[in-house]
Amino acid sequence: MQWTDRIRQVKIILVVMAIVIAVASLVVSHSMTRDLEAQERSRMEVWAEAMRSLNQADENTDLNLVLKVINDNNTIPVIVLDSNGKVTDFRNLSINASSRADSLTKVTRIGHELLARKRNIRIFLEERHRDYIDVCYDESLMLKRLSWYPYVQLGVVLLFVVVAIFALLTSKRAEQNKVWVGLSKETAHQLGTPISSLIAWVEILKETYPDDTLIPEMDKDVKRLQLIADRFSKIGSVPAPVPTDLLELLGHVVDYMDRRTSKKVKILTDFPAHQVIVDLNGSLFEWVIENLCKNAVDAMGGEQGTITLKVEETDTWVYLDVNDTGKGIRKRNINNVFRPGFTTKKRGWGLGLSLAKRIVEEYHHGRIYVKESVVGKGTTFRIELRKCHA
Repeated sequence: MQWTDRIRQVKIILVVMAIVIAVASLVVSHSMTRDLEAQERSRMEVWAEAMRSLNQADENTDLNLVLKVINDNNTIPVIVLDSNGKVTDFRNLSINASSRADSLTKVTRIGHELLARKRNIRIFLEERHRDYIDVCYDESLMLKRLSWYPYVQLGVVLLFVVVAIFALLTSKRAEQNKVWVGLSKETAHQLGTPISSLIAWVEILKETYPDDTLIPEMDKDVKRLQLIADRFSKIGSVPAPVPTDLLELLGHVVDYMDRRTSKKVKILTDFPAHQVIVDLNGSLFEWVIENLCKNAVDAMGGEQGTITLKVEETDTWVYLDVNDTGKGIRKRNINNVFRPGFTTKKRGWGLGLSLAKRIVEEYHHGRIYVKESVVGKGTTFRIELRKCHA
């Protein structure tokens, strides 16, 4: 199993765990809220009984306990309505009104809303049940805060997790960039000495065997090695793109790849008849196209097939499509092909497309992506570049 699949599984496990924790938190909070709500209703039932005792009291009734119960309610908003729907008493309500009449109007409206929501306790004041009062009550401030607290808590935790993941990914990406830059420059440095020796040996062979037809091809390959070393040395620095004829550059790549690719694979081109000028760093962009072509050849697995390079343009953009008739990419892997370390090859580091993306998007301010891929039929990569205007 590839490490990208393991990362995907870890992410799924973390998401599932987060969902479980969130659901558990909501369940526990809901249970606590229900318990507190039941407790408040029980308190209001006692308070309502105290109000009934107060309404039925005579000169011989001891009201000390009744008044204590009524006055001890300092948290639960309560409104008492008579049988005609008029307010007879209320407490623990925050009413902002300019006059007593306005306050009474607002309290009456709130009381009837609570009555409609069936948040009331009806107390009958006589045996015939003709006269009664409705003790309407709302949730206390503590209960409201408790009901909202889990959502606020989950929001804060989610925000913290997102920030932490972003920070970790940024740190990891920066560390990977440093490793790649260091590895690239060290590779270029190590290649420098043997390449210089090879150049010297090729010159000696030219003088010794001037009529040998293989020596010029050897010279091309040595110069290609020198170009590769130059590409590695530029990783990590900001190259200076210059106006370049894209079609001429692609022609060089096609010529080089065609000579060094199996005859079973045909490389075709579909270019405009005129020049297409784009700001490019030639050596780096050639490497991108070579990498796409090599991947296309590998995708064909030694079978017959074609690689087609097609260039289209608008007034401001140039579109380069690299299409192959290889095995294609599975849908689940399309989003991973540009990630460092992702590869479907038995032997491979999975850095080619990642570096290609960096060269196109960071150095040339363009875009590269999988335009289309069908398993068993092939893949099309698209590169978008801004056209150079004189």
